Amino acid sequence: MELPEFVELRRPKWEALERLLERAERQGLKALALDDARALSRLYRQASSDLLWVRARAGAADVSGYLNDLVGRAYAMTYPGQRIRPREVLRFLTHGFPELVKREWRLIAASSLMFLVGGGFGWIGMAFDPDAAPYLVPSMHQKLDPVERAKREADPNAQTADVGDQAAFSAFLMRNNIGVAFFAFALGITAGVGTTILLFGNGVLIGSLAWVYAAKGQAAWFWAWILPHGIPEITAICLAGAAGLVLARALVAPKGLARRAALRREGVTAVKLVLGTVALFILAGFIEGTISQIHPPRLPIWFKISFALIVGSGVYAYLLSGFLRRDAAVTSPAR
Repeated sequence: MELPEFVELRRPKWEALERLLERAERQGLKALALDDARALSRLYRQASSDLLWVRARAGAADVSGYLNDLVGRAYAMTYPGQRIRPREVLRFLTHGFPELVKREWRLIAASSLMFLVGGGFGWIGMAFDPDAAPYLVPSMHQKLDPVERAKREADPNAQTADVGDQAAFSAFLMRNNIGVAFFAFALGITAGVGTTILLFGNGVLIGSLAWVYAAKGQAAWFWAWILPHGIPEITAICLAGAAGLVLARALVAPKGLARRAALRREGVTAVKLVLGTVALFILAGFIEGTISQIHPPRLPIWFKISFALIVGSGVYAYLLSGFLRRDAAVTSPAR
């Protein structure tokens, strides 16, 4: 049997299971009549069997993702009180998240493009009109001279933060950046407009600041400062932006479903995508509070950029590992 024929044949049962789940999630499992509870159990087992059939077929990533989410909801409803097990979280991080990146690569590319366009706008805007700095450059850097900063940081007598201060700063950065990620995700409810503006705006800040340092002959110093933490951090922001675009997709292109049902389904994917960025933000916050703040000559430019390339290679090897696997179904940590 071909996949389209199978989907057409089984769709009524999947929709029936989804309706029962919506009632059970809204009113509680005890609110279902005995026949409905039995039907939920039966349809759950059938959907689990259908998921195995779909996973064995190539080109079925969308159907597999839909059934994976449906079966996960039914499992959580059928076996309440199950705690998230570390093994399942680990499997999601090592397998499920990279596979989700593979499945949603188009929206991730779109999110990254929005950030890069903002970066280009910030650079070009400053190149053509340096007086636009109050509107483009981050406020805390508008009165900071890059040459003077580089000299001050190179002073061997300059006071450096102790371990406690660095740890506190790293924790602050992690909280702040994770907050930005969840904001980019939540703004997807604006049909993606808010997410687009946030991504573009963050790109503008980086692009304009890069021009300020380059114009003063401090481009290498700037990238040695930004790249060690910036590669995982900016990547995570773009992934979170893609999570917002997943929500926008549910509103703009619900694929024949009611928008509320589409939003519920796509919301599961979006939450998984944004949760997967937390590890990247933790890595970025740790680096930003330590390596990124140690400037030449204590850590030379070549060392910091080499470190950034090593970190970036590891991050992207991890994220792209899903493309090496044939099974595109996503394992949820909630199952």
